[in-house]
Amino acid sequence: MRPIELFQTLAVVVIWGLNFVVIKTAVSEIPPLALTALRFALVAALLTPFFHLARAQLRPILGLALVMGLGHFGMLFVGLRGADAATSALMIQLGVPFSAILAAIFFSDRLGWIRGLGMGLAFAGAALLAGEPQGGAIWALGALLISAFCWAWANILIKRLPSLHPLTIIGWMSLFAVPILLVLSTLLETGQLTAIQAASWKAWGSLAYIVLASSLIAYYLWYRLITRLDVNQVVPFTLLAPVIGVFAGVLLLDETLTLFKAVGGLLTISGVALIQVRQARKREIEPATDSK
Repeated sequence: MRPIELFQTLAVVVIWGLNFVVIKTAVSEIPPLALTALRFALVAALLTPFFHLARAQLRPILGLALVMGLGHFGMLFVGLRGADAATSALMIQLGVPFSAILAAIFFSDRLGWIRGLGMGLAFAGAALLAGEPQGGAIWALGALLISAFCWAWANILIKRLPSLHPLTIIGWMSLFAVPILLVLSTLLETGQLTAIQAASWKAWGSLAYIVLASSLIAYYLWYRLITRLDVNQVVPFTLLAPVIGVFAGVLLLDETLTLFKAVGGLLTISGVALIQVRQARKREIEPATDSK
């Protein structure tokens, strides 16, 4: 990995790590589903004019909008309304063991004892986080759990998509997610327009960060990196994102780093690391086996 590629990788991880604090700041002023709809509307406006979609590709992208747009991002924003940023950064890492489980179901990917141990550690850590009195309300932690599962499910859907430019997927998925989120926001939330009109510069700055830094810049750099480099060189760096999220929550939002949070976070990240290292090892072995 060249220095410029290392810098880009670290930039992506820092952007994603700080994103938890930024979303927490925004949802404290604007209802979460309404904020998610705003986010996707802006992303769609920036991307869809330049990246076109064929009629045959509409249906799979619509399915992705439900799972990724509402299930992952919508529930992430809802969860951050009731949970602190540090806990959210750790809980969302459960997407990795969920991905391993879904891969075993849909792609007959044998888990093995190492990844099984990793899943056990990750879920044990999540259980400790759920028992943390200051971590967040049970409904918020449930929303984060759904968000992590939907992230894993979205990965399965993306694998089955026809070959599309990543920004085409992001742009059109965002467009299709907007009406779904607006309907649910109308049914489940109140005072959205008043909150948007009264939002402070911090909320609008947070929304700009979510749209430009997290949604566009970070994902653009990420897709460039994983197409140019071996996945095994890049993916392990993502373990830094929850660590940054935890410390950003403590330093910027005055959240408390309790023993529950420290031990639960350590177990969760250790479990996720075991799964990712094992999957990286499998990717190294399988091409060598196929070439024999």
